[in-house]
Amino acid sequence: MGDVKVIGASLSLFCCRIEWALKHKGIAYEYIEEDLRNKSPLLLQYNPVHKKIPVLVHGEKPIAESLIILEYIDETWREKPMLPEDPFEKAMARFWAKYVDEKCVISAWTASRTKGHEQEKALESAQESLQLLNKLIEGKKFFGGETMGFLDFAVGSLPNWLKFLEEFQGIKLFDKKELPFLHEWAQRFTEIPIIKESIPKIEDLLNYSRAQQKAK
Repeated sequence: MGDVKVIGASLSLFCCRIEWALKHKGIAYEYIEEDLRNKSPLLLQYNPVHKKIPVLVHGEKPIAESLIILEYIDETWREKPMLPEDPFEKAMARFWAKYVDEKCVISAWTASRTKGHEQEKALESAQESLQLLNKLIEGKKFFGGETMGFLDFAVGSLPNWLKFLEEFQGIKLFDKKELPFLHEWAQRFTEIPIIKESIPKIEDLLNYSRAQQKAK
């Protein structure tokens, strides 16, 4: 069905989603690490509009945006489906995946980059959004039910990133007492071999961020 390449960055919240999905499906691919401080001609060729990672290249056809790529993978390789068959459940999985990116990630990122009243508002928004995810996973093994799926891959790297923010900037959002079900899911999910080998590690995120600080 054509060669598969992934242009990404190993510490990205979004790129590991693509690797997880391909490994879950058993699809061989070539991984190309991108230097975000010096974007390559290859990235600019395949994603000239946004110039961002990740990019999936399948048979020389590029697809950008991680959630769109996940759906493409699921529709192209039908084995081990990631999205539910039921139209309502499928719509809900898409809704919550978008919610993770537009609410959870953005609120936490804003809280890490601001101070004062603006930071308080962002922290409140992040806490509320994480509480909703906690409620969503209550009583389930995975967001997809008994097996991991689309939404698990979308949420997947969020807990480690939140732990990194706590260690690096003192912003505590991933509290075990406040989010017990999300904590349980995260422990279960990150022990799966294909997840464990590609998830951005907290120590690596800290080392990269400290090096970036020193370089300024």
